[in-house]
Amino acid sequence: MLPVPSQALAQALALAVAALLLAACSKQAPTPEPERAVRTVLLSAESAGLTHEYAAEIRARTESRLSFRVGGKLLSRKVNVGDTVKPGQVLAQLDAQDLLLAQDGAKASLLAARVNRDQAGADFKRFIELKNQGFISAAELERRDSAFKAAQAQLDQAKAQASAQGNQAGYAQLVADVAGVVTGVDAEPGMVVGAGTPVVRVAVNGPRDVVFTVPEDQLSAVRAAAARPGALKVRLWGDKQARDVTLREVSAATDPVTRTFQLKADAGSLDAKLGQTASIILELPRTDQVIKLPLAAVLQQQGKTSVWVLDPASMTVKAQPVQVAGADGNEVVIAAGLKPGQEVVTAGVHVLTPGQKVGRYQSPKAASAASR
Repeated sequence: MLPVPSQALAQALALAVAALLLAACSKQAPTPEPERAVRTVLLSAESAGLTHEYAAEIRARTESRLSFRVGGKLLSRKVNVGDTVKPGQVLAQLDAQDLLLAQDGAKASLLAARVNRDQAGADFKRFIELKNQGFISAAELERRDSAFKAAQAQLDQAKAQASAQGNQAGYAQLVADVAGVVTGVDAEPGMVVGAGTPVVRVAVNGPRDVVFTVPEDQLSAVRAAAARPGALKVRLWGDKQARDVTLREVSAATDPVTRTFQLKADAGSLDAKLGQTASIILELPRTDQVIKLPLAAVLQQQGKTSVWVLDPASMTVKAQPVQVAGADGNEVVIAAGLKPGQEVVTAGVHVLTPGQKVGRYQSPKAASAASR
């Protein structure tokens, strides 16, 4: 027989089991966020010359989509993208066999109509002599005159049809109307194309445009600012110098997908290649009593632009939504949301959370000097 455990031992076991159950059900306290060192700036009112910058592209003012006037099978294409073309140069060729057969048929119809007209003319002359001799009546002579005129009309019709059919056969060759550069190819040999189907796109040599798009809410500002001399400039990719341009055209309707307006500026004597990337710079008048921040201080949270504002008393940060008015060089101009005297985080903004404890960053040299 085993000895019965004492009452004290039973109570100890019960307490141990209860402690294990409590430990299993309790949750561990969350680890506090580490204190992060951040750079800050104390806000003050400044003056700024606002600038808006838009991505742009150099395009030809006139770009033609060349196509055949007749349909048929495309036999050959003589040019490729980037080729320079001259007026009268053959760009593509259709299979003209059916067109040539129709032209031969029109020529045969013309020959038959001419023979018929000549026969009707000869008959009319003979009937005039018979009428003068009194062998036929005036009514018979009028019928012969009408037959001659009808034959003449048929001949004129056959001439027009033969001429038109000859033109149709000539349309089997796609010929460049003006000098330019091939910017696109829309059909390849072997395809059957209809009349009017684009085959080759040609940018006509001549004036160039700087094409860019503007959001709906900025269109009125761009129009007003572009009226001032020197307010609208263009800078080509890789070129540090910005040159003045003139706003030439504003789209009357927005793009259904991007909801932006397309604008075109006259490139003038700008030495730019087709398709070259450029930037349109719109300089707005200088504004006083504005707040500027480095670009690194601004971030996007839930679709809103915001910054981190430091509370010096508790050394914690909170997110503050702001409204951006534009850019001044490498700085952002804040239109609303901040006021002078506030302290804003300018570095380390992407690792912060609301209410997080932070400390002001000190460089190693400044820290060592402060400890002495």
